[in-house]
Amino acid sequence: MAKAQQKAEETFVRYSDGVETIQHGEAETVEQIAATLLDIAKRVGERQRHTVRAVHAKSNGLVKAEVTVLADLREELRQGLFAKPASYGAVMRFSSEPGDVLSDHISTPRGLAIKIIGVEGEMLPNHAGQVTQDFICNNGSTFAPNVDVFLKAIRLRAKHADDSEALKQVVSSAAQTAEEALELVGKKSALLTGFGHPPTHPLGETYHTAAPLRFGDYFGKMRLVPVSDNLIALQGKHVDHPHSWNCLKDSIVAFFQRETAAWELRVQLCTELTKMPVEDSSVEWDDKLSPPLTLARITAQPQNAYSDARRIWVDEQLSFNPWHSLAAHRPLGGIMRARLKAYQASSQFRHSAEGRPTVEPRSVEELPD
Repeated sequence: MAKAQQKAEETFVRYSDGVETIQHGEAETVEQIAATLLDIAKRVGERQRHTVRAVHAKSNGLVKAEVTVLADLREELRQGLFAKPASYGAVMRFSSEPGDVLSDHISTPRGLAIKIIGVEGEMLPNHAGQVTQDFICNNGSTFAPNVDVFLKAIRLRAKHADDSEALKQVVSSAAQTAEEALELVGKKSALLTGFGHPPTHPLGETYHTAAPLRFGDYFGKMRLVPVSDNLIALQGKHVDHPHSWNCLKDSIVAFFQRETAAWELRVQLCTELTKMPVEDSSVEWDDKLSPPLTLARITAQPQNAYSDARRIWVDEQLSFNPWHSLAAHRPLGGIMRARLKAYQASSQFRHSAEGRPTVEPRSVEELPD
């Protein structure tokens, strides 16, 4: 009986074009999202005399890693990048979420972009001829429900793009205090967490794609989970010197001076479309409906996790986009469709404004030390 129940719970919904539904007026909304992100980038660039990403502008760790696809994956998991055992080089960019470079004591959500290099297979049309697969993650497991709400959030960011750092610190501190009070009574506010994430160590976080993507014959959400003891020990732990300007970067650099880190890359495949929707990224996919399954292990050896040469190469020349992808892992849903145009426009503007060529690597050895 228990085995039959487990098998029923793990009947994955097969991918078809019908899992996506384009809402009325989406194309116009996506244009406005791209335009608003460009406006943020232009205003911040003018103020700082340097153009940065419209979101996740500040990098905190630039890490060389190895991705090892497991050899004993069950049949349903042998899809796309994970079709056979293999090892790949990868670049991991840990970042802070805002579109301007702020002090780390203004605590904000964290991001992680992973670029896996040396990948073979059919790429999406916008990525034809390349050998990379990007996974774009945040430390939150949900996102905006649709492109209309996404646009409202981006416009709110634009409205406050010119606020002083002092004002942003006030908002961050107030949000952290309110969030801690809510947690004491067993409640959680995603809105407040977005404004004032506690100053915890970035390497102790679990990172999520939040929005779904195709997984060959199926579809699901990806997450990166700390598994080595030294990373697990950092879960929920505050960084050292949380009021210093670069405490997140300094904490990551200090860790990798001596330590080796290990994560598992996992997928949560859809088992029930009504409870695990594609077009509403605000819905938490229940792990009880579909336990995340391990696909690969990512390992990073001791290294200099933030050199000037790495910063210039990764921050100034690389571009991370969920649509840098194999066709087998095509991003799904309105939020992901919005990212295609918005991220491309932002990247093109940034590289043009700074006179930097866009680099899409063919070997991880291109990453400077």
